Amino acid sequence: MTALPPPQLSLSADEARRIALRAQGFLGAPDRRAGTRGVLRALGAVQLDTISVLARSHELVPYARLGAVGRQAVEQAYWSDDHAFEYWSHAACILPIEEWPHFAFRRRARRARGHRWHVLADAERSCAAVLDRLKADGPLTSTELGGAKNGGPWWDWSETKIAVEWLLDTGEVVCTRRRGWKRVYDLAERAVPAELLHDELDDTECTRRLVAQAGAAMGVATRADLADYHRLKGEQVAAVIDGTGLVPVEVEGWGKPAWADPAALAAEPRGRHRTTLLSPFDSLVWDRPRTERIFGFTHRLEAYTPKAKRVHGYFAMPLLAGGQLVGRVDPAREGGTLVARQVTLDGPKAVQPAADAIAEAAGWVGCVEARVERVLPETLREPLAAAVRRTHDPR
Repeated sequence: MTALPPPQLSLSADEARRIALRAQGFLGAPDRRAGTRGVLRALGAVQLDTISVLARSHELVPYARLGAVGRQAVEQAYWSDDHAFEYWSHAACILPIEEWPHFAFRRRARRARGHRWHVLADAERSCAAVLDRLKADGPLTSTELGGAKNGGPWWDWSETKIAVEWLLDTGEVVCTRRRGWKRVYDLAERAVPAELLHDELDDTECTRRLVAQAGAAMGVATRADLADYHRLKGEQVAAVIDGTGLVPVEVEGWGKPAWADPAALAAEPRGRHRTTLLSPFDSLVWDRPRTERIFGFTHRLEAYTPKAKRVHGYFAMPLLAGGQLVGRVDPAREGGTLVARQVTLDGPKAVQPAADAIAEAAGWVGCVEARVERVLPETLREPLAAAVRRTHDPR
């Protein structure tokens, strides 16, 4: 195994945290002119998820960085002008269309495997039928193609659904928008710009680009961090790290080799910190070990935990304030009221930031009232409830 080069620079834990915050768009003035599309380009991937409590996760990501940008404007930015496509990155993610060539390695791997977890009875016939239909009538949802399910559980897919998802995996079909949360499929040759529609880059060039992009999006990262961002393997990162331009650094307390984006080291991170609620699928916190290492904050999504065993709530959203994660808010909507069903705060200093974040979120989703229910510690419930009332309705 090749020895790692010595670090060129040592960073304090605080410096690394602020570099990470700036790289992710939470420190300094937001680029409002670039808007949601600018956020997507900077992050390189925005995760999708079916859960919608306050809003869907891909809406929450630009909101957390830009403030109360219109929700319809967010959707329009993602899904218009063939600006982006959906594919497998950290998970199912929205990706900038210019990254299409860099996922050739993953499309090739899917083709080499030969099937998904679903196996087609007659793959050639089913895929040909989907392609013919899309050519004639596309873009179409799976329902419009003939139905997504056979009538059983959610995983009991129809042959058509299996075929179109296989074609999506392997790159003959692309999803460049969603309609009513359903993927809209189109022929890649029609939806991807001609100059990008190729699989010419070899696996090494693809992974080198994605590791460099992940490094820029995180600012400073370990090998495991870099691998997790686009769900690469550690050995894939190790094989290309020297060619990415990332700089070896040592970070206080990390205990692991790390690399930084040279642009992140060029100027000291300064500016205003964002106060906001974060989706648990936000790229600032989606990697739980990294979140613990940088912020000393342990977070787990409890949506799939039995209700009686939940500690912080169904969709507890980390509270970011002053560059730290200082609590959690589990939101719900009851008509025109945003309800903070459970709030957990680190201490009294987190009360006003929590009130600010709850009030802003309420206004963003069109709620005219905000209410607090359970708070831990309980001694902070009344101060938080009063702060929410005062912040949401300053009269």
